[in-house]
Amino acid sequence: MTEEHAADSLNPIDTFTLKSGRSMLKCARRVAVAVVTLSFSFPALAAIYVAPGGNDDSAGTREQPLATLSKAVISARSLPADQPRRIILRGGSYWNVAVVLGPQDSGLTLEAAAGETPVLHGGQRLTGWVKEGDAWVAAPLPDLPVTEAEVAAGLALPQWEVRLLLVNGQSRPRARFPESGELPHLSSFDVSWMSTTGGGWQRKPTIEELTTLRYRSGDLPADLEVRDAEITVYHMWDESCVGIASHEPDHGLLELAPATGHPPGAFGVRKFVVWNVRAGLTQPGQWYHDRVRNRIVYWPLPGERINQAEVVVPTRRTVLRLAGLPGQPVRQVTLRGLTLTATTAPLIAGGFAAAAFDGAISLSHTEDCVLDTLTVQGVAGHGIDAGRSCVRMRVSRSEITDCGAGGIYVGGTGAVISDNHVHGIGRAYPSAIGIYRGGRDGVVRHNEIHDVPYSAINYGGTGNVVEYNLIYDCMKVLHDGAAIYLFAARDCVLRGNVARDIVDTGGYGASAYYLDERSTGCVVERNLALRVARPLHNHMATNNVIRDNVFLVEGDAKLTFPRSEDFTMTRNILYATGSIRVEGMNAVTNWAGNLFFSGTGRIEGVRMKQYATADRAEPLPEGILAADPLFRDWRQGDYRFREGSPAHRLDLRPIEANRAGPSRP
Repeated sequence: MTEEHAADSLNPIDTFTLKSGRSMLKCARRVAVAVVTLSFSFPALAAIYVAPGGNDDSAGTREQPLATLSKAVISARSLPADQPRRIILRGGSYWNVAVVLGPQDSGLTLEAAAGETPVLHGGQRLTGWVKEGDAWVAAPLPDLPVTEAEVAAGLALPQWEVRLLLVNGQSRPRARFPESGELPHLSSFDVSWMSTTGGGWQRKPTIEELTTLRYRSGDLPADLEVRDAEITVYHMWDESCVGIASHEPDHGLLELAPATGHPPGAFGVRKFVVWNVRAGLTQPGQWYHDRVRNRIVYWPLPGERINQAEVVVPTRRTVLRLAGLPGQPVRQVTLRGLTLTATTAPLIAGGFAAAAFDGAISLSHTEDCVLDTLTVQGVAGHGIDAGRSCVRMRVSRSEITDCGAGGIYVGGTGAVISDNHVHGIGRAYPSAIGIYRGGRDGVVRHNEIHDVPYSAINYGGTGNVVEYNLIYDCMKVLHDGAAIYLFAARDCVLRGNVARDIVDTGGYGASAYYLDERSTGCVVERNLALRVARPLHNHMATNNVIRDNVFLVEGDAKLTFPRSEDFTMTRNILYATGSIRVEGMNAVTNWAGNLFFSGTGRIEGVRMKQYATADRAEPLPEGILAADPLFRDWRQGDYRFREGSPAHRLDLRPIEANRAGPSRP
């Protein structure tokens, strides 16, 4: 029985059958007893308790806990509005959880019992494994345990769509073809991109261009099972993961469904990967969803006894949803100490940042809600997804990891996202971002973000502060992003962040700090970029201040300002073991007190017109001093200056990199 089924079956009034006067009298007595119980028992409780071994017919006390969160929420709604409502979940596993909290649940706290770990699964265990050949095993999928109401509410999909498999709490990789890397394709789309602000494509793509992919004949197996297959078509800053409607192997032609977000071949990117096919099952730990025979096929790891393992398949798109209405928000709900896992995702092109997917926790129209000390791991969509209708949300001290899509997607007004650890995201959708949305007057501080295929933080909007975050190992797959990226940002501040070890994989490049289209009035100050070849990139941005930053580059360094103007760049240190090149020096109107050092002695600046750079280097402005700052030992993290450093003469302060990352107690 699912959580929602259990909730639907436990309304005592709905179970009464009034067939005679005697039955009516008995039922009336039962109703009276129920009312007395609700009026006097629950108000006397300090909290409503839930435990995996509980019983939904019990009193909900610590000694007699309920079994499901759904029943606990219903019970909490019966309490007086002026009484604190608190649900405590005991440790252990809860299965097929999909709970919706509405405005009537305002003021509710859901939290773990002290020292215990309740795990809310948006799925169920899969059993019945049998041998499939010499190395593989297979298990049939049972009837999908979801209701029409759950599908209509967007909590579940109408049929099995297994895009995540957990074995003993760890996600396993899907079968992929080819085994590593990507395949080239032959489709092209030679239309100019006019920038997002300029309206996108110069000509709108046709449906045929969005649903056709041509490849080299022979690159794919002729017997590819299109009912199983899914394909990721890579673009520049996002990707499209869609299905295959038909395959013509003799002509090297795939018909895709649904349509991709950009046409295959757009931006000159021509690569793809096929997932969930038998030919892609090439090494232990992989699996695929055999839709033809309605089963999961898995290759166990060495020594893994599958019938003794806990294998979980997702049945829900989201586990907890806070759903208010315009003018009727969900207010002051607190989620604390919970672990959420095992959600699925629909087969759609997710768009920029894979933003179309749900979170294990999804929120809309909320005010003053708190998500604290949560763990979200092993989900096919986002960890947390909150729309711009949320006001004063706080997400703190939580770990978000092993997500098919993004980490913390929280925007709106007055959000505070602090002291979180986000890593291992974008497993299925590499356009996913660690912390994303933006809005107005938000704060993103003291987070640690790494192992990210695209940008770590994207938080544009108005009046936002992004400070003291530690970021590394991002921009691993896609292009035209950064450790911290702001689009259309106004009066925002990037302060005290550390971005290190970011490799440029081509395309439109990767940066540490990036102000993109329509960003204005922003301040980028006292940040550190370490081993990032392009520490600063600005595109179609105006009237921003870059000051007191330290950029340390192994090899050649580049600062870029295409289509930008009226920048102030003062008191920055740029140190490169190779050469230094500034593209778009004419975008900066104030150079004062900067210290640049090139290990090769080559520092040049060139003017830009649109995206073209002049062939002739410009003389360095008077505000750039070319000299060695004489760091004590920057490779070992000591950014103080030695005696005689020209930084003293310019009154530059050492960077305080140890403040970045989650706060220490």
